[in-house]
Amino acid sequence: MRQSILIRLGLWGAFLALVLAVSFGVYRYGLGQAMEQLKARGQADLALAGDRFATRLQRYQELAVMMADHPSLGALTGQGLGEAQRREAAEDFLRSAADKTGALALAYVSRDGAVLAEAGEALGAEALTGPWRARAVQGALGTGHGIVQGQTGPRRAYFYAAPDFGRDGRVRAVLLVVVDIDELEYGWRSSSPAVYFTNKDDQVFMANRSELVFAKVRAEDAGLVLLDGAEGRIVQRLQGGEEIWELALGPYIPRRALHLTKELPVMAMRAEALVDVAPAERLAGLQALVVAAVLVAFGAILFLVTERRRTLVSANRQLEARVEARTGELRRAQAELVQAGKLSALGQMSAGISHELNQPLMAIGQFAENGVRFLAQGKSGVAEDNLRRISALSTRAARIIKNLRAFARNESEPMGRIELGAVIGAAVELSETRLKEAGVVMDWRAPDGPLYVKAGEVRLGQVFVNLIANAADAMQGQAGEKTIHITTQASERLIVEVRDTGPGISDPEKIFEPFYSTKAVGSAEGMGLGLSISYGLIESFGGKITGRNAALDDGSGGAVFTVELERWSEDNAA
Repeated sequence: MRQSILIRLGLWGAFLALVLAVSFGVYRYGLGQAMEQLKARGQADLALAGDRFATRLQRYQELAVMMADHPSLGALTGQGLGEAQRREAAEDFLRSAADKTGALALAYVSRDGAVLAEAGEALGAEALTGPWRARAVQGALGTGHGIVQGQTGPRRAYFYAAPDFGRDGRVRAVLLVVVDIDELEYGWRSSSPAVYFTNKDDQVFMANRSELVFAKVRAEDAGLVLLDGAEGRIVQRLQGGEEIWELALGPYIPRRALHLTKELPVMAMRAEALVDVAPAERLAGLQALVVAAVLVAFGAILFLVTERRRTLVSANRQLEARVEARTGELRRAQAELVQAGKLSALGQMSAGISHELNQPLMAIGQFAENGVRFLAQGKSGVAEDNLRRISALSTRAARIIKNLRAFARNESEPMGRIELGAVIGAAVELSETRLKEAGVVMDWRAPDGPLYVKAGEVRLGQVFVNLIANAADAMQGQAGEKTIHITTQASERLIVEVRDTGPGISDPEKIFEPFYSTKAVGSAEGMGLGLSISYGLIESFGGKITGRNAALDDGSGGAVFTVELERWSEDNAA
């Protein structure tokens, strides 16, 4: 007994060790996949941020190049009277450009650094003596970034310096365009993830987190010095070949982040991003937890299954027997319901059928009496004509009785090859008297050739009797035209449409639900099962039945029921 317990404990210990190993493997794999996705999104964010600023700076570059040789600016380098007027006109021109583009400042500077005209913020020596102006003096477009002393204190700026060439081909002046970085950052801050741009000194020059602006990343000790002098330590780790930073720099910067970089040589900066890895770790942990739970549950279920296998087998056998018995009961109930629907339809047609049979029977009696008298009078020709009429009437009565017997019998044969036109014709003939009494015109023409479908003859006939009866009921008491149109279409499947000129369907979505009826409650016309039974019968044939409202060009409407049936083929016989 003790040995058995030890064996079980050993098995469970090995199983739990296996669960831990598999869960750890799932965690590592899931974390790797999630980190790849985070890296891809972070790189996309970096590229988007770089493109965003490059695109917005591009217009200021174009502004500097296009305005540098403007005549109103070039006039400042000439000699003569009206220097004050020329300067005023040039500054008006620069002021208009600054207002339209949102530039922080514009200045037209001579080769020796004298400001000939300016607009916007007053520029200090740091803006006028930067390397960008020196490059423009040499005849190239100068660019760069730095700090300018504005009216409200130090401001970050990006500079474009475009040369203005004189007629001798030498640079006579430089147009300096100063871009406000705060303006470029507007609407970008607080977006996720944390993205910032650093210069060659590893100082954060632009960022979507204000607490990172002017911070400096020092690679030698992995620390981060903020603007106010506080220092936040960064612990750098490698995880799956990726650089992970652990840092505490504020509530809006992740504590564990994937560090990504992208060089931006056009801007002379480096874009960096801190992508929060906590969602990836949570997702990987959740995946590992789910796998562990599934494995533990599987082990517990396996243990219970082995202990109770015999009991479950016995219970399963009993359940199968009960299901089989219940299935048989449901099939019998369905068959009884179908038969009840047919008998209900026969009950509604009984008066018309009785009239349809009484009329030929009375005529047969009358013609027989006349035939006897004509024979007694020696009028054999007239007697023979009466006998032919008797034969035709008896044939008609026999056909009606045959249709009734076929419709009323409880069909149990499997589906087979059925001629669609004959089934519809029998349904029309069964409904003929009722339609005459209701004043309904039947518009039906048999197809030119046989159309064979896969169905049960009696059950398919019941469907069309139900559709014709419902159409007649819908038009009961209606003034004007009362017509039922039945058409057939032969395509990949055989399609039959039954359309009436009644008021239409009030709720097409519920028309095939059991006990749904538009007739008054307690009405003798039916319980709302006819269309539900028809739906089930058509589905059992592998077909489809739908109902909708018609909207014709002449303004008329009515209900349209479409029955789609599968064509008979030799494959069906197999």
